[in-house]
Amino acid sequence: MSVSPKPAPSPSFLGRAGPLVLARLFTAGLTLSIPLVLARVLRLDEYGTYYQLFLIATTLSYVLPFGVAQSLYYFLPRAEAKRPYLGHALLFVTGAGIVAAGLVWAFLGHVAAYFNNPALMDHRAALALYTAFFLGSYPLEISLTSQGKTKASAVVYLASDAVRSGVMVLPPLLGFSLHGMMIAVACFAGLRYVATWVVSLRGSTGPLVDWKLFKEQLVYAAPFGAAMCLAIPQQNAHMYAVAGVVAPAVYALYRVGCFQLPVVDLLYTPTSEVLMVRLGELEREGRLEEGVEAFREAAGKLAYVFLPFAAFLFAAAPEFVGAMFGQKFLPAVPIFRVSVLGVVLAILPMDGTLRARGQTRAIFNSYLVKAVVTVPLLWLGVKHFGMMGGIASWALAEVVGKGMLLIRVPQALSTPERKLGLKDVIPWRELGQASLAAFAAGGSIFLLRSGVHDTWMNLPTGFLWRVLPLAVAGLLFVVGYVVGLYAQGVRPWSALQSLRPRRAV
Repeated sequence: MSVSPKPAPSPSFLGRAGPLVLARLFTAGLTLSIPLVLARVLRLDEYGTYYQLFLIATTLSYVLPFGVAQSLYYFLPRAEAKRPYLGHALLFVTGAGIVAAGLVWAFLGHVAAYFNNPALMDHRAALALYTAFFLGSYPLEISLTSQGKTKASAVVYLASDAVRSGVMVLPPLLGFSLHGMMIAVACFAGLRYVATWVVSLRGSTGPLVDWKLFKEQLVYAAPFGAAMCLAIPQQNAHMYAVAGVVAPAVYALYRVGCFQLPVVDLLYTPTSEVLMVRLGELEREGRLEEGVEAFREAAGKLAYVFLPFAAFLFAAAPEFVGAMFGQKFLPAVPIFRVSVLGVVLAILPMDGTLRARGQTRAIFNSYLVKAVVTVPLLWLGVKHFGMMGGIASWALAEVVGKGMLLIRVPQALSTPERKLGLKDVIPWRELGQASLAAFAAGGSIFLLRSGVHDTWMNLPTGFLWRVLPLAVAGLLFVVGYVVGLYAQGVRPWSALQSLRPRRAV
């Protein structure tokens, strides 16, 4: 009698995020090059205008989809006929894109007056087209990831980010300045919109529209969409507030201070997306009690990356800003150090967990409180402390909002047989080990700077010499962090290897 072999144990669910992480890792350098190149080829006032244009576009692009595109993460893993949900998302964001273009065309003049930057009006048509098409293509990667097609999603990320980086950098380098770049990105967004329809619907079954299912989808998305209507303006409020009181050239300094490397998006977004799909699968299979282990695994791996990353950026802020943007942006260092808090707050994938469990009202409530808190904080902060007051107001509001989400996670992952508390969902051991090693490694950079400050100041000019202090600080930090982990019995590669794509045996 033959005995069927036991199925090989399935790899960590985070292994599925590997293709997405690798694709974003490859394109992160290209994406990172955009503000760094533009900082050198555009005048300071043009650089500020560039940031203001994309502040408007991104605000509309994240608010107007109203959570319908993100609802695919919830419905597609549970649905047999996927085409209606995809069709609803595509049609909804197309309409939202038309609305966005109309808002840009009608109100950009008022925004330009508030920003005291009439140069914004030179780009009204290109900004309207870019916003409409980019918003309409919002479901492209989401539609693939939510169906478990992480490799296909990775390819799309790779191609889209590479082309986008090229069309944003090449026109200014070739002498076409900001105007040429805006025309190029509008054309890119149009091509991406066409690709979204072709790629998203391929292989799906069912009608394009089902009004009953659309109502169900909209009911699910509405709390999250309403939350985005609060969250995105709230998150960007400090940028609008500062832009309204400083000149475009000074605003460029503030935005450099708010700059963050794409490492957070590189790891957090695909990890959160795959976690959402995993929680949906566990619920369908009646194994939701395993959800807390999936959450702790995700948060623990992110802690080993984000905590040292934040510590390094805080400690090496002068070297980082000087190397990446140039010495003229060094006044942005204090603002940059405050903004690093955003990296630490991204360790726990709380919003994705709550969306996967259908608790979008909790997300809305947290954003509502953040919005209410932000208004007085910004009014007092910007009025009395200028740009530092703006970034500090943002940081305090983010802490409040994340705290409200965190207290809802145990309930979201609990089952009738297993009630969870806050202590059960937080990966305490990983957080402690990463914090201790990162703190020690960060302290070594401050000691290094105090000993070689005069040497750094007297280095020759040129890009390689400008990058040298950052490279030395980075090497010192990495060695210190790895040694710190090893001293605690942690093997860094083993702690992160679940993010690799793995093949089932």
